[in-house]
Amino acid sequence: MRWWSVANFVSNAGTWMQLTVQNLLVLQITGSAAATGLSLSVQAAPGLLMGVVGGAVVDRWPRKLTAAVSQALLGAVAFVTAVLVVTDQLNLGVLMALAAITGLIATVDGPACALLGNDLVRTEDVPSAIGVGSLVHNAGRLAGAAMAGITVGFLGTAAAYAANGLSFLFVALVIPFLRPVPQAARRAEARPEAADVPATARSEDDRTVRQGLMFFFRRPRLVALAGITGISAVFGRNYGLTLAVLVTGPLAGGAGAFGTVSTVLAVGGILGAVLGARLRKPSVRLVGTLAAAGALLQAVAGLSPSLAVLLVLVLPMAVVESVSDTAGTTVLQTDPPAHMRGRVLGVWNTIKTSWGLAGPPLLGLLMELAGARGALVTGGLLIAGAIGAGYVLRTRRGTTTVVLRTDEPVAVGKPALTTAA
Repeated sequence: MRWWSVANFVSNAGTWMQLTVQNLLVLQITGSAAATGLSLSVQAAPGLLMGVVGGAVVDRWPRKLTAAVSQALLGAVAFVTAVLVVTDQLNLGVLMALAAITGLIATVDGPACALLGNDLVRTEDVPSAIGVGSLVHNAGRLAGAAMAGITVGFLGTAAAYAANGLSFLFVALVIPFLRPVPQAARRAEARPEAADVPATARSEDDRTVRQGLMFFFRRPRLVALAGITGISAVFGRNYGLTLAVLVTGPLAGGAGAFGTVSTVLAVGGILGAVLGARLRKPSVRLVGTLAAAGALLQAVAGLSPSLAVLLVLVLPMAVVESVSDTAGTTVLQTDPPAHMRGRVLGVWNTIKTSWGLAGPPLLGLLMELAGARGALVTGGLLIAGAIGAGYVLRTRRGTTTVVLRTDEPVAVGKPALTTAA
C-alpha cells in the first residue's frame, strides 16, 4: 500500500502538471479561452458516454492487468504529445483527438486504480485506504500545479508531457509487484445473495452494462448519494469561480489574495482526508449531514465582510466537505458486491461528468442574477434545504405499521376480531 501511494502521488502530480500545461498549450495554439474550455470538455466527454462500459471492463478483466495496461497507454499518449510538440506537428485538431483518447482510457483506468488500492488492504481498512488516496490526490494536485510552471519555464512544454509519461510508466512498473490481501481475492470471487441484489440483476451472466445500471438505480442509498453529491457539485464546490469573483470583487482583493484562499482550501482538503481516513463504516446519512454543514458554512462565507473572516470560514468548510467526499467514496466503493463495483463506479463517473459539465454554466447564471455573495448564500441554502427535505421524506417513508400478535387461541364458536373491531 505504501508503494501504491507513492506511485499514485507521482501519477497525480504528473496528471495535474499535464492538465495545467494543456490549457497553456491550447492558448498558445489558438489564443482562445473558449478553445481551452472545449479541450477540457472533449477530454471529459468519454466519461459521460462510455463510463459504464469502462466499469464493465474493470469487472470482467483482472484488476492488476487492467490498471497496468491503462497506465501504460496513458503514458504512451503523453509521450506522443511530447514528440509532436518538439517536432512542431501539434495542431488543435490533433490535440483534441489526443484529449479524447486520454478521456476514453481514463474511463477504464479510474475505477481500475481505485479498486486496486482497496484490494491491498483488509476489508476493515478500506475506508482508511480511500482516505489515504484522497490525501495523495490533493497533495499530487498541489505538487503538479506548482511543477507545471517550473517545468515549462526551464524545460518547455514538451518536458511536462514527457514527465507525465514517465509518471504513468512508473505506476505501470509498480503494479506487477503489488500483492492484494487474501480477502480481496475472496471478495472478487464472491457472489451476492438473493436478498442483496434485485431479481433483474441475478442471472448466469451478471457482468453486463445493463445489470450495472439497473443495480445502481435500484439501490436507494446509491441514488441518494448521487443526489447529495450532485446538488453539492452544482451549487457549491466550484470555488475556483465563486470565491475568485468574491475575493477580487466585493472584498477588493487581488490574485495574491485568491491564491491565499486557494491554499487554505487545499490545506483544509488534506486535513479532511486525514480525518476521513479514520472513518470505519460511514453512511449516506453521514455524507448528507456533512454536506449540509459544509453548505451552511458556504452560505455564511458568502456574507464575509473581509478577507480575514473568509479565511477563517474557508478552512472548516473545506475540512467538512473533504470528510464528506471521503465518506461518500467509501460508501460507493464498499456498498455494492465486489463483482459489481467496477460498473457502479462507471455509472458514478457518468453522473459525475454530467454535473461537472452542467454545474459551471448554471452557477455562472446564478452569479449573473445574484452576484458572488448571492450565489454562495443561495447555493448553500439550496444544498442544505434539499438534503434536509430528502431526510424528512426518507423518514416518513420509512415509517412502518407495527403488527401486534398474540399466542392466545381464538375461542371456539366465537368469530375472530375483525379489522374494523
